[in-house]
Amino acid sequence: MKLFTAALFAFAATNNASAFAPSRGNLSTRTALSMTSNANSEDRRSFVTKSAATTAGVALSTLATSTALPLAASAAAKKEWVQIKVPFEDTVYDISFDSETHGYIVGARGSFAETNDGGLTWEPRSFSNLDAEEEITYRFEAVSFKDGEGWVLGKPTLLLHTKDSGKSWERIPLSPKLPGEPTGILALGPNQAEMITSSGAVYTTDNAGRNWKAQVKETIDATLNRVSSSGVSGASYFTGSINNEQRDSQGAYLAVSSRGNFFLTWEPGQDFWIPHNRGTPRRIQNMGFVRGDIKNGVWMTLNGGKLLTSAPGADLNSEEFPFAEANIKTGGYGITDVAWRDENEVWAVGGSNTMFVSKDNGKNFSFDKSANDIPGNLYNVKFFPEFGNAGWALGSSGLLLKYVGEKA
Repeated sequence: MKLFTAALFAFAATNNASAFAPSRGNLSTRTALSMTSNANSEDRRSFVTKSAATTAGVALSTLATSTALPLAASAAAKKEWVQIKVPFEDTVYDISFDSETHGYIVGARGSFAETNDGGLTWEPRSFSNLDAEEEITYRFEAVSFKDGEGWVLGKPTLLLHTKDSGKSWERIPLSPKLPGEPTGILALGPNQAEMITSSGAVYTTDNAGRNWKAQVKETIDATLNRVSSSGVSGASYFTGSINNEQRDSQGAYLAVSSRGNFFLTWEPGQDFWIPHNRGTPRRIQNMGFVRGDIKNGVWMTLNGGKLLTSAPGADLNSEEFPFAEANIKTGGYGITDVAWRDENEVWAVGGSNTMFVSKDNGKNFSFDKSANDIPGNLYNVKFFPEFGNAGWALGSSGLLLKYVGEKA
């Protein structure tokens, strides 16, 4: 960083290309869900969390290749984020707002919470139509809202939709014949959304999920095995999936191969994904867009805490992207996500809750100690320019940080 009826894909098993053919069958039955906010849902989650034999946080074994603290960690380091209490202790995966005051966070083990005061306080929410055992088996990984209409994506595969800012929800059925697992969902407007899968299939709907239209002609592995990719290391005879799919503001996508040995790009109007060399012997950990637009360049994090950025206007048809390494001293801790707050201010987060800030458009970074004394890992950092440029960092063990700037 695509047609199916009633969100039900009926893909032919003869080949990968025909797997994208739309089904013309009858509409599948939807399930209406209502939201509840009561002590029982909170107590149930608390009981499960306390009685679990393993931690709910996702362990990232590659996040730390050194036990040393980041070299920039010092008494002079600033704190520009404050921790916000959430009503669960599970990993927080995503956050979305449909106004400056109203939003949702989602996480592991059915964790779901709502705010009506801009994120200062959060209240637990649960679905009354899902029993206790069923709800906690889901891992809600993505949430997206626009103008009161929202979508939630979970694993095992679950897609939920609301038209009234979350007061009521309906469950959109998705077939197991879908190429790959759904990994991302974006609300685009009234009844409109875009979804991507781990096989690189991109779909759009304009009728609240009753029908979906394919935007890419075939899956990534089908493309790479049909077209010679000998110039891209690891791309020929590719049979894996993609990770860390990212979408920019204009609809272009980035994705990293599951082994981290190359990456791919796709723009609206293109029939297929295009593979690119990573240009380094280190494995790719994550990628994204500079200031949310592929035309501004892309960033890449590598195992061992390396961060690289490309120049604006890169040729998306080229096998090579010119990258420059940023000056960031992580002490070996891996960087999991990067986000631009404006043209100059950039934030990077990673293992052991490390945070770094650049004030020169990502060339040089200094350490921020906002989460230095909190155990766990940070996985996601997001800013919402449409809502006062509010910033949030999400991590394991119910960690949610709010950006407050240098006044912290």
